[in-house]
Amino acid sequence: MTSISMPKGGGRTARAALAALALALSGAAAAAVHTLAPGADLAQAVAAAQDGDVLRLSPGAYAGGIVIDKPLTLEGPADRSAVIAGTRQGRTVWIKAADVSLRSLTVTRSGLSLSDMDAGVFLDRTAHRARVEGNDILDNLVGVHVWGPRDALVRGNRIVGNRELRVAERGNGVTLWNTPGTRVLDNDISAGRDGIFVNTSRLNTFSGNRFHDLRYAVHYMYTNESEISGNVATGTDVAYAIMFSHQLIVRDNVAVDSREQGLMLNYANQSRITGNSVDRAGKCVFIYNANYNEFQDNRFANCDIGVHFTAGSEGNQVSGNAFINNRNQVKYVSTRTLDWSVAGRGNYWSDNTAFDLDGDGIADTAYRPNDVVDQLLWRAPAARILLNSPSIAIVRWAQSQFPAILPGGVIDSAPLMQPPPLPARLPKESP
Repeated sequence: MTSISMPKGGGRTARAALAALALALSGAAAAAVHTLAPGADLAQAVAAAQDGDVLRLSPGAYAGGIVIDKPLTLEGPADRSAVIAGTRQGRTVWIKAADVSLRSLTVTRSGLSLSDMDAGVFLDRTAHRARVEGNDILDNLVGVHVWGPRDALVRGNRIVGNRELRVAERGNGVTLWNTPGTRVLDNDISAGRDGIFVNTSRLNTFSGNRFHDLRYAVHYMYTNESEISGNVATGTDVAYAIMFSHQLIVRDNVAVDSREQGLMLNYANQSRITGNSVDRAGKCVFIYNANYNEFQDNRFANCDIGVHFTAGSEGNQVSGNAFINNRNQVKYVSTRTLDWSVAGRGNYWSDNTAFDLDGDGIADTAYRPNDVVDQLLWRAPAARILLNSPSIAIVRWAQSQFPAILPGGVIDSAPLMQPPPLPARLPKESP
């Protein structure tokens, strides 16, 4: 039996202390763990539960279409053998309350209406601090739809979309809208339209995810002050599409076998793009009207075009990067000259045959990735038929003898003689 001593501060203080203790004890007593057998009415169990309760689902099947409107935890066994299955109508699990956790479950068979925002797991605007962790979220239109709550967490899930739909009809692995502070971490996402699609948000972190069998791995729209880091994308159309977003950190990501672009920035401004590796893509990087960004210590290799740089992008700093074995290292159509070096440190170019007589690691002559012939072919592709003609040979001889006739464009005034070492976190060879 517990004894309670009365404080000396008088009856009012004593009553306040007792009330606080009673409230704490009642809250502790109310929280309970309820184990459900397969086939149990999950919606009824949710309705009967008290705030803070844990509903522990045994292996087996449970009907979806449930709405969670109080802070609860739903959890299954570690092998995710408790299955919450929808009926191809609506949302399989709809979370409306704050502080709800969903873990170690399989969630499947949502509806297929994009306009109705059908999803395997739907986090409504009031689902602040929701935690969706360690689940198999399979065969849904959208895996997890985060629609407006703050500080949600989607971590360690396997999210696989509906393979029967055409790519244009599929939803995303994770869709986010106006959800500041939300993090998407360490998930495996495949067979959707986009792996992660975010629109009109801020202060988000997408890190440690693996993407495959998708259109875009990460698709950013109007999302600021956020981070994309340590992700791996293979076999996508575009790995990391950053559009109309500002003040981002894009670091330590890997893109392999991107059919179109490994990294695309379209009106993405004042961001740091560092330590990324793009291998085998149509374009390693496409920079379109993107301004005042820092590109440093990235590796762009084995692409048709290393960097396609266009549409008046201003104020970007490009240094310490390695451009390796790209068919065209840079495509930049302009008469303006851009120096891609910072504080006497440029980039490594695998096709640069310059010397370093003083041994300082910097080539003795500047590197120009494009010449008059390149400019001609970009403006008039039909001229490619003349590549082996005497007239083209004369043009190339003339510009080698008279550098003043070289066009404006990218110049690296301090090219590196050796590629910077890859960070240990990135693979040394493409898979």
